Amino acid sequence: MSRPDWSLTSADYARHRQGFPDGLYELLAHHRLLRPGLRALDLGTGTGALARGLASRGADVLGLDPAPGQVAAATRLAQEQGLADRARFAEGLAERTDQPAESFDLVAAGQAWHWFDRGLAAAEAMRVLRPGGALLICHYDWIPLPGNVAHATEWLIEAYNPHWRMGRGTGFYPAWATDLALAGFRDIGFGGFDHEARYSREDWRGRIRASAGVGGALDGEAVGRFDAELATMLDARFPADPLVVPHRVFAIWGWRR
Repeated sequence: MSRPDWSLTSADYARHRQGFPDGLYELLAHHRLLRPGLRALDLGTGTGALARGLASRGADVLGLDPAPGQVAAATRLAQEQGLADRARFAEGLAERTDQPAESFDLVAAGQAWHWFDRGLAAAEAMRVLRPGGALLICHYDWIPLPGNVAHATEWLIEAYNPHWRMGRGTGFYPAWATDLALAGFRDIGFGGFDHEARYSREDWRGRIRASAGVGGALDGEAVGRFDAELATMLDARFPADPLVVPHRVFAIWGWRR
């Protein structure tokens, strides 16, 4: 019998990762960060989850990502959801977008700000924003409360990848306010809420395989061993299906005046 292929594709990342919940877009609309007809630039778009969420609510969005496979997956998903006229995707860098100055009402980064040179990305956002536009940074994190499935999963990730340093988070990123302030953004605001995400057991395993600490760091054989051990742990300790995994939505924004 041949061994399964545990290499991950862009489709794998899109299939198991849940996008931001509806409450985020309601929060953005409440703070006048989202409206129909708004022109938005999504940095580090990945498979386009945030870009498609903005587009589905009337924004005209360009998503940039340096990985061709991610751009292709984002384009395909937008087409499948009937959003190709509002959500377009191209290869590009957050720190150097090659977009015209003062051409966007909103620059957004979802699940991506920590990957950038933050000072350069904030300065580039300031350059491409129109006066009165905003830079929005948002994150959607599982919360590893002692004894819950996220907490147990993080321990297993650390056993396979001792160099992983992205666990044990709180879902809050106050230091990003400094990034905004140093780039000249004003009237910095914060928002967020807790959300109970529901994953099938298969989707939770897929979500973790697609995480930076597993699929982004381990070779295919190690990913397979990890997944088998995670499945055993879920059977023994967390038999419910779907799994209820607490998450936190965090958003911070600043305005170009």
